[in-house]
Amino acid sequence: MTSHRIPPFIGFLAFVALVAFAAPVASQDYPSRPLRIVVGFTPGGGPDLTARHIALRLSERLKQQVIVENRPGAGGTVAAAQVAHAAPDGYTLLSVSSAHAAAAAIYAKLPYETKDLAGVTLTGSSKYVLVVSPALKIDSLQQLLAEAKANPGKINFSSAGVGSGTHFAGEIFKSMAGIDVVHIPFKGIPEALTEVMTGRVHFFMAPIANSVAQVKDGRLVGLGVSSPARDPLLPAVPTIDEAGVRGYQSELWFGLLAPAGVPRPVMAKLNAEIGRILADADTKARWAPLGIEPRPTTPEAFDKLIRDDVALFTQIARSAGIKAE
Repeated sequence: MTSHRIPPFIGFLAFVALVAFAAPVASQDYPSRPLRIVVGFTPGGGPDLTARHIALRLSERLKQQVIVENRPGAGGTVAAAQVAHAAPDGYTLLSVSSAHAAAAAIYAKLPYETKDLAGVTLTGSSKYVLVVSPALKIDSLQQLLAEAKANPGKINFSSAGVGSGTHFAGEIFKSMAGIDVVHIPFKGIPEALTEVMTGRVHFFMAPIANSVAQVKDGRLVGLGVSSPARDPLLPAVPTIDEAGVRGYQSELWFGLLAPAGVPRPVMAKLNAEIGRILADADTKARWAPLGIEPRPTTPEAFDKLIRDDVALFTQIARSAGIKAE
């Protein structure tokens, strides 16, 4: 029997041609089955709300069902590990918040490598509001700072947990204001907010979506927002910068990641379609009451934002001694 061996170089050229042909075909056929967006937090928060709106609109645009699956646990790292180890085919995405960058800064070992996940796009950003209880009789940020400086170690602030975005926002404020205040972590935003409303905890850097109603009805006093400009939802509340802590800025962001290695044409299609959803007037109208601003980016820009925040949070975690519990 005569054997016919293909010369190695010819075989390589055939493989390259096959890949070059297959990539456009794969992107044209994508998606051919339902997609899944995994959320590492319980329903109702920013990563969940943004993911569900995008899933609904994306299913309409792609003519495929897009399922949202909540997998809370360990600051979002359980869900991140699941998606990081999924097939890089564009059918499994991860909805994250700033906590994704915080996790890389505070966990000694993660169940995945950060390089195993790649940015699809930033989806939105929000801000924090520094709030206190009306019972404290503190009406301005300057009053709070005066109390903290006069009573070092006796003023405290709450957070939604060690290493959460609210924790880092509070630690950055503490450092830039030059005050000695004590961090008291809770299991989530509702608990952290309740403790401040009762006056048992002095202040909380609360996400605006979770606190705007309480500030408007007087159950909380807003002393400053974390953005460079005032927020239209709370126009009477000054920025923390203008209220006295110059240069302070902290944002809560949301975005979508995919397993690293998703074909570029597929990633480009996802980025373009989600970008159109974020630019739509309906998205802006639905997210505005939540204090969330749609912010589509390129995959590369989102990857850079995550790297920059990991570096910032790592620096803060080291100086403040923040470690995952």
